[in-house]
Amino acid sequence: MTGFGRAETVFEGKKITIDIKSLNSKSFDLNVKIPLRYKEKEFDIRKILNDKILRGKVDCYISCDNLEENNDVKINQDVVKNYMDQLREVGSDAPEFELLKMAVRMPDALTTRNSDLEENEWKSLLETVENSIEKFIEFRQTEGNNLAVEIEKIVQNIEYNLSQVAQYEEERIQPIKDRYQAALKNFENIDETRYYQEMVYFVEKLDISEEKVRLSQHIKYYLEVMRNEDFNGKKLGFIAQEMGREINTLGSKANHSEIQKLVVEMKDDLEKIKEQTLNVL
Repeated sequence: MTGFGRAETVFEGKKITIDIKSLNSKSFDLNVKIPLRYKEKEFDIRKILNDKILRGKVDCYISCDNLEENNDVKINQDVVKNYMDQLREVGSDAPEFELLKMAVRMPDALTTRNSDLEENEWKSLLETVENSIEKFIEFRQTEGNNLAVEIEKIVQNIEYNLSQVAQYEEERIQPIKDRYQAALKNFENIDETRYYQEMVYFVEKLDISEEKVRLSQHIKYYLEVMRNEDFNGKKLGFIAQEMGREINTLGSKANHSEIQKLVVEMKDDLEKIKEQTLNVL
């Protein structure tokens, strides 16, 4: 969800600049800083951003700078001179500077350009907003493509470590059988039927075949969603949670040091996936 987009335009001596940037967030959190001149259009701008950006902690900065001197205020020189002449006629002996100060305060001495937002300027502003959003989305897409490659490598690491578990499965059961059989030699009149029932029950508790199958399915589903579905960030987060449950169960049933090491590796990779998934829409 991180992104950045900037667009600029010039309209009648004004330079309009729009910057949009975002960070990760579970929802859409928008902060807009806009000049007073465009304040009446803030709601429209917010709606456009909301419709197209969807998620993230978003900051939108809009600035408007005058490129021309005296762009907004014009001194009506003839009117000011007339006021100064009249002030002299009424007997004012004030210095010229003071007469000028009084004259510019008189009606019509200054003309201010219309400050209302005209339709053409709003269209220019709107087009600039759209351009900045377009660049912002392009930035996100580039980041997303790079992120997809990185996440896929991490998921494949989990898949590889899962495949390495099988070679240790028989090793972890046999020592338990040998230990229990050795212990039986110290007792007499053992009910062998009951003994084997208990052994089967214990071995079933350590069986991890279902966890391996479910984790493998979750991995395939994660990659399928990531490659084929748009706006899949939340869904990928849910799948990662399910992967975590199966990995944790594998760890609790491992009963073998090498399997535990593989589980630790898978947990480490899963945390990386969860962290990166937060950056996916």
